[in-house]
Amino acid sequence: MRRNAYRLAIVLAALAFAGGCASSGSTLQNTSNGNKAREAAQIHTQLGEAYMQRGDLKGALTKLEMAVHYDENYVPAHTVLAVLYERIGEYGHAEQQYRRVLQLEPKSGNANNNLGAFLCRTGKVEQSLPYFARAVKDPFYQTPYAAYTNAGVCLIKLGKLAAAARQFSDALAIDPKFPEALYQSARVWYLQGDAFRASAFLQRLESLGPAGPETLKLGYEIETKLGDAAAARGYRERLLSQYPDSAQAKDLQQGSAP
Repeated sequence: MRRNAYRLAIVLAALAFAGGCASSGSTLQNTSNGNKAREAAQIHTQLGEAYMQRGDLKGALTKLEMAVHYDENYVPAHTVLAVLYERIGEYGHAEQQYRRVLQLEPKSGNANNNLGAFLCRTGKVEQSLPYFARAVKDPFYQTPYAAYTNAGVCLIKLGKLAAAARQFSDALAIDPKFPEALYQSARVWYLQGDAFRASAFLQRLESLGPAGPETLKLGYEIETKLGDAAAARGYRERLLSQYPDSAQAKDLQQGSAP
């Protein structure tokens, strides 16, 4: 009786050991297969990005679709797919991809900011705002000033200028030299009728480097509002000489010089 019990114990132990070995082997194999799938997804994503940079959007789409085929949870592939779909005007598919990234990384600052910015760009402005708020709560998000700035831009679209100014202030508190936040700060104060404060932000922006057409046109509008005809004329001349084919230059040419 005791011998039979002993033998039974040995058999059970052997089965347990064999089961453990089989399980470990299966896990190792699955891990290996998973690594290969992730590597394939990474390679095809990189190829897709390269094709996009060359302007071969059809080839890029093929590579990126292969990437998510190999690994449906590979965030970079879905992110680049979202950008590609948005570029070719397939906004429904783009939103699906942005939301898929957020599903995979619900607390990610990048994922929340990207979806929010997309929604704002495509007219879903009210829907976009909660995603920016979530983005800045991510302690590992490296560019929260971008989310604050995007939120401000969307608030301007809603006519909430004071709230937008606070968002830009929060962005500049993190990075005082973030160009987009400086530009938008100048813009929002100009829209609120405070051309003097707008001018101060524009000067900070111009101290960082060459001004683009948007900055020069805003400078022209601010100085015109302040009544400084010479300064306004300087912005106008710079815009027309440096960016003659820009939309801002063409818009300005339709008006009259101060």
